[in-house]
Amino acid sequence: MDDSSPPSSSASPPLSSHQESEDIAARNRRTLWMVGIVILCMVGLTAASVPLYRLYCQVTGYGGKANRQEKPLDMKILDREIKVRFNSDVADNLNWRFKADQPPVSVKLGQEMMISFSAENMGDRAVAGTALFNVSPPQAGVYFHKTQCFCFDYQMIAPHKQVHFPVVFYIDPALDRDEQLKDLKSVTLSYVFYRAESPELDRALQDFYNQP
Repeated sequence: MDDSSPPSSSASPPLSSHQESEDIAARNRRTLWMVGIVILCMVGLTAASVPLYRLYCQVTGYGGKANRQEKPLDMKILDREIKVRFNSDVADNLNWRFKADQPPVSVKLGQEMMISFSAENMGDRAVAGTALFNVSPPQAGVYFHKTQCFCFDYQMIAPHKQVHFPVVFYIDPALDRDEQLKDLKSVTLSYVFYRAESPELDRALQDFYNQP
């Protein structure tokens, strides 16, 4: 037997320049896929910010954000009255006129009340807006319930057209048992319309999330 033959080697042969180019291209494709997935996730979170904000406020009434729920049929109406004032504002980049359709109203605790707001597009193009709202003083927000509202929705208005937005609300009689609000005479329901899907709307939502 000839013992002079060279030992076999298990090492892989060096890659050719063509194979190296294909390997680099494959790694680049994987990186692009990963970047694309991250971007899609970021876009999805941005699109979900308004619905998440809506759900959080409806459930908690946190930070002066009124709850949104149906009035119980057996809710007792108390004699105590609260005056509800209305405030309406529009972001600088939205060429709309926005106002309450009525002066302040007095409502008994537990009494359902319907009011409305109007928005008019003053520009020459159709524009969409989204409204955020709160109630002041903030401690009263948890007792202020809306059963119909236009807030958080994507509202498209044609040029030079006006739209009316009804709101139905009631104030929970439980407010009468809150010692901190025993002297409360009035609350203010405020709305701000922002241009839909705008940085201003995103910042307004961010301000809410970051408040103590």
